[in-house]
Amino acid sequence: MTVHVLILCTHNSARSVLAEGMLNQLAARLGADVKAHSAGSAPSGRINPLALEALANAGIATGALRSKSWDEFVADGAPPLDIVITVCDSAAAEACPVFFSARGQPVKVHWGYPDPSNAEGGDEGKRRAFELTRQAIGYRMLQLLLALPVAGGDRTSLQAALAEIGRS
Repeated sequence: MTVHVLILCTHNSARSVLAEGMLNQLAARLGADVKAHSAGSAPSGRINPLALEALANAGIATGALRSKSWDEFVADGAPPLDIVITVCDSAAAEACPVFFSARGQPVKVHWGYPDPSNAEGGDEGKRRAFELTRQAIGYRMLQLLLALPVAGGDRTSLQAALAEIGRS
């Protein structure tokens, strides 16, 4: 049974897209039956080119990535979500839609990251910030989330473990 993870950020243009790309790449490499998705409450309609550059520099395919609304994940035919992770503070403070599926409500957690598009130092400073954010997200996804028994386990334990990852 595929575990579906939705990563939310307000504009779905940088951090959530980095997380979607990283988690899908790492899960595929490990043979984990995990599928990442990303969305935003107010999607920009475009992905920040520096996010795409950071992913491409890490060897991650970006062709299927797009900025989309979280409304897609409450519509008929949406994947059954198991985990919802917010990666920006503004999205974490918003009232999320209720994501229902045959599996019940997903486990929800917040893993905050500073917005790399606000980094100082011109283009090089922003590039460095995007790469550092990509690496931090990759660490949480590979070393922590994918190490958990995310499929079919105890939801309370999963919630606690994911919250602990967010504090790391």
